[in-house]
Amino acid sequence: MKPSMLIVDDDADFLELLAGAMEARGFRCAGARDAAEAMTLIEQMRFSHAVLDLNLGPGDSGLVVLRYLLNVQPDCQAVMLTGFASIATAVEATRDGAVQYLPKPASADEIVAAFENPPREDPPIPDQPVSPKRLEWEYIHRALLRNRGNISATARELGMHRRTLQRKLAKRPPRR
Repeated sequence: MKPSMLIVDDDADFLELLAGAMEARGFRCAGARDAAEAMTLIEQMRFSHAVLDLNLGPGDSGLVVLRYLLNVQPDCQAVMLTGFASIATAVEATRDGAVQYLPKPASADEIVAAFENPPREDPPIPDQPVSPKRLEWEYIHRALLRNRGNISATARELGMHRRTLQRKLAKRPPRR
């Protein structure tokens, strides 16, 4: 019997492309574009593997789907993907049970390798210190996680205007 995989991503093109690539590698795939659709699939089907996007659009987080999935199906292995990687979200995802946390773009081969060879030890500490802009970016994302993606609540907590926060969130993460 083929292993089954849940793929959750708000980008329909990426979802379709990844599902096709995984099916070519022997997985039976089911896809969802938001948390509610993913939770419905989790209730209806059994999955051995899951690939979850961290940011599923306004108000939706892949972390919520990850927690729900592993609560209902504790034997499922999950890999978290994100276009906006940060230390805070990586720690939270692995603490919640993800076997690996990969930045986008990740190839299908990299995702399969993440399931086959989950990290056994902590990653090495970099020689160069983190830049102040990167620290700010990670701090903002940690606050956003605490506020469950609520931009207004996060802006109030950080003492900045909501539009300023939205501009900062729209930018790519600064280099280390």
